[in-house]
Amino acid sequence: MDQRLPLSHVKVVEMSHMVMGPTVGLVLGDFGADVVKIEPVGGDKTRKLRGSGAGYFVTYNRNKRSLCLDTARPEARELLLKLIAGADVFVENFRPGAMDKLGLGWEALSALNPRLIYCSTRGFLDGPYQHRTALDEVAQMMGGLAYMTGPPGRPLRAGASVIDVTGGMFGVIGIMAALEQRHHTGKGGRVVSALYESTAFLVGQHMAQYAVTGTPAPPMPARVSAWAVYDIFDTADDQQVFVAVVSDTQWPVFCREFGFADWAVDAELAMNSGRVTRRDLIIPALRERLGACNKADLMARLERCGLPYAPIARPEDLFADVHLNASGGLLDIAMPDGAHTQLPALPISLDGQRFGVHHPVPAPGRDTREVLRELGLPDGEIDALIARGVIA
Repeated sequence: MDQRLPLSHVKVVEMSHMVMGPTVGLVLGDFGADVVKIEPVGGDKTRKLRGSGAGYFVTYNRNKRSLCLDTARPEARELLLKLIAGADVFVENFRPGAMDKLGLGWEALSALNPRLIYCSTRGFLDGPYQHRTALDEVAQMMGGLAYMTGPPGRPLRAGASVIDVTGGMFGVIGIMAALEQRHHTGKGGRVVSALYESTAFLVGQHMAQYAVTGTPAPPMPARVSAWAVYDIFDTADDQQVFVAVVSDTQWPVFCREFGFADWAVDAELAMNSGRVTRRDLIIPALRERLGACNKADLMARLERCGLPYAPIARPEDLFADVHLNASGGLLDIAMPDGAHTQLPALPISLDGQRFGVHHPVPAPGRDTREVLRELGLPDGEIDALIARGVIA
C-alpha cells in the first residue's frame, strides 16, 4: 500500500454486497486503506446482476482484495475472526440479526477486538421501522425524494443509486469520526448509517421550505423557480442547453449579449423578484431568441458572459468529457474479465492530489491465498481448505 495515502495505516474487513456497503469500502480503499472484501465461495452475487445492476460490482469494488469464505463453516468463521482481530474497521450490510447468528455481531466482535470500529449500513436506524427490508428505491419513495423528483402524481426514483451512495458516504463519515475518537479513548465504536434517514436528510430543505412558508413544496418539475431564468432551452440543431441567470449583476450582461437591451434598463426587471413575476413575458421571448442559436454557439456565448449553463449530457457522454479527462476525474479500471474502462474518481482532491487505483477490481478469491498467508497459514493448510470448499 502506498504510504503516502491518508488511510494507508487502516485495515478494513468488508462483508457486504450491492451498493451501500461496498461504497463504504470503496471510499476507504481509494484513500489507501487495506480493504479485504469477504465474498461467499463462488463470489458475490452482485457480480452476476444484469440490467441496471450490471455495473454495480465494477463501480464499487476497486481498491479491494477478495477473500472467498463459506461462512456457514466453522473453519471459515475462525479464519474470519482471526482477520477481524487485527482489523481497524468492519463493514457489513446484512439484515438486523443476521450477523449475530453468525457470531459476527457488534457485541461479539467488540469483545474480540476492543479497538474495532463496526459499521453497519441499514435500511433504517433504530426505531419502529428498524426490522423492515429496505432498498434505495424504498427509501426514496417513503422519504419524499421520489415525490419531489417526478411530476405531480407520478413519483419517480432519482436516476442513480443516490441514497445507497449517500448512505455509504455517511457511513464513511461516521467511521472517520470514530477513528478520531479512538485516538483519544483507545476504544472502537459502532457506526450505523441508514437509507431512510439519509433520504430524510436530503429532503430536509423541502421540509424547511414548508416550515418557513407554510406551503408544501411541490415536486421539482412543478416548482416555481426562485429565479426567472433557470430552465432548459431547445436549440436550432435539435439539442438542449440549461441556462440560468441567478444574480442581478448577471441580468444586464445576459440581456445585452442576446439582444434584449431594453430589458437591461427596465427598472421593473432589474431585481430578480420583479423578473420572476414577469416570467410569462421573459421565457417565451428567450425560447424564440435562444432557439435560433445552435448548441455550440449558445454555449460559447454563455461561456464568454460567465453565465451558468450546461449541455444536457447522458452518462455515456462523460467518457469523452474534456474536463474529466484532463483533471484526473476518470480512472482506468481493469475489470475481472480483462476488459478496461474508465470510471469516475472520488470527487475530492487533497493538496492537489486525486485518488486513483492501486488494486484493480478483483476476481472472486483473487487474494485469498495472499490474505491467509498474512494470517500465518502455511500453503499446505490453505490448499486443504480450498480442497474442502471452505475457502476459494
